[in-house]
Amino acid sequence: MYAITGASGHLGRLALNALLETIAPAQVVALARDPAKLADLAARGVQVRRFDYEAPQTLAPALAGVERLLLISSSEVGKRGRQHQAVIDAAKTAGVGFIAYTSILHADTNPMGLAAEHRATEAALRESGLAHALLRNGWYTENYVQSAPAALAHGALLGSAGEGEISGASRADYAAAAAKVLTGEAATKVYELAGDEAFTLAQFAQALSDIAGKPVVYTDLPEADYAAALKGAGLPAPVADMLAESDAKAAKGSLFDDSRVLSGLIGRPTTPFKETLATGVKG
Repeated sequence: MYAITGASGHLGRLALNALLETIAPAQVVALARDPAKLADLAARGVQVRRFDYEAPQTLAPALAGVERLLLISSSEVGKRGRQHQAVIDAAKTAGVGFIAYTSILHADTNPMGLAAEHRATEAALRESGLAHALLRNGWYTENYVQSAPAALAHGALLGSAGEGEISGASRADYAAAAAKVLTGEAATKVYELAGDEAFTLAQFAQALSDIAGKPVVYTDLPEADYAAALKGAGLPAPVADMLAESDAKAAKGSLFDDSRVLSGLIGRPTTPFKETLATGVKG
């Protein structure tokens, strides 16, 4: 059987949909903290099981019968290392034979603060002895699409990425890759996954302006000023600091990759950032 953690999240849902294109529902296990959110999948015959990172003793039983597991990184930054280790330990106990893990682009050398917990998880997988694939995902284009409403309201897209190029792809692209790897050869391998088309935030702002028919300019700020602006907009300080630091590192190329491994894996070009942006703006 195949299982996916974080199945009720944005990426998890898309990965499940991609997996169900080739795998029968009865062979798919959707793991989520709140199974009620997956009632529609249960109705289709998918096995839905409670899976709470904060209750480690419950994880191995939830993985009973699972042969291949997609471990989608936890959304709780700062807790990821401990949570992922608990899942890896549970997978060994349950007899899971292969884990695909959603890491971050160039995790071994990426200077972003977000990369630290991914490196720790990659190390834990190596030490586990389990066959595993590292899906080193680049930035989701949607990470910037969510800034569109505020940018349109104020006529400015704020950031600290300077002229750094961001090789973004849509969540659906990364989900398709995850499903492909999960159902393919169970071999230990690293995939550096990024979009075919890179963009700067100035280009993103121009595209937003063109799509919405309203003037939007990119305003580049020092990292501390951008973090302050995000906090002023209501984001918690740790989140604001993380986003600003990630942008500042992107200015130096930490989110750029032109290997086209992602499009090669999914057998089609990655989704153009303008298409994802247009969908997000126009609904």
